[in-house]
Amino acid sequence: MARIELAPEVLLDFDRFLDHLAQFDQDAPDRIADILESIQILRHNPEIGRKGKAGMRDLVIGHGSHGYVALYRFVPEIDVVFVLAIRAQREAGYKPRP
Repeated sequence: MARIELAPEVLLDFDRFLDHLAQFDQDAPDRIADILESIQILRHNPEIGRKGKAGMRDLVIGHGSHGYVALYRFVPEIDVVFVLAIRAQREAGYKPRP
């Protein structure tokens, strides 16, 4: 069973979601919990996400206005999934880091 590590930048992604959702959605904290719960599938199926560039993968979570995509890399030699970023499906891409 793979271990899951969240990059510190993922917390910034959550902050961005919470700021946006606070304006429109009363259940914003529940949405973050749902994302974290969905990521747990990677513990048992780390290669389930669609392949991306440079060994990265995308895990699609939910759909439509409630959909998100987690960018991650699985390193089988150490059996670790590194979640690098999360974006809403409506966003054009992953946010660059300052």
